[in-house]
Amino acid sequence: MIVERLTVMQGETRVCDDPQVMLTTVLGSCIAACLYDPERKLGGLNHFLLPEPGHDGTNPRELQRYGSYAMDYLVTAMLERGGVRKRLRARLFGGASLHRTFRDIGASNAAFARRFLREADIALVGEDVGGSEARRVEFQPTMGLCRCRSLTVPPPGNPELFR
Repeated sequence: MIVERLTVMQGETRVCDDPQVMLTTVLGSCIAACLYDPERKLGGLNHFLLPEPGHDGTNPRELQRYGSYAMDYLVTAMLERGGVRKRLRARLFGGASLHRTFRDIGASNAAFARRFLREADIALVGEDVGGSEARRVEFQPTMGLCRCRSLTVPPPGNPELFR
């Protein structure tokens, strides 16, 4: 039975082996990776904004907003808590293209996450990425169960349609 829901915000990572905890996040173009070690009954979730930091002197406290740091941090946290790399299974969520006028950051995020997992030799067992809708992800870390729901974003100027 789920007793506590922990929200993972942009730039955060959580790893948990408590069966009463559900990890949750809301994504647009960001990516969330859910990692699970089925033998250890351990799971973790991160939430990152962009694949790599720019060349503008990123604040070290904000590095987890970038996939290059967030993915490595998640894997390291899983291993430190007793997970084994070759048993890890991954699912990816998010990467939507919410604004047609901007470059497709979501696609870049998803491509980065897939490449990271492939190079780290971690099995990607599922994904729900791309499209044009935001998502809510719920992850039961001790069971490796994920649920992802699309969220309808109200159009500008018409919020009353969504009350």
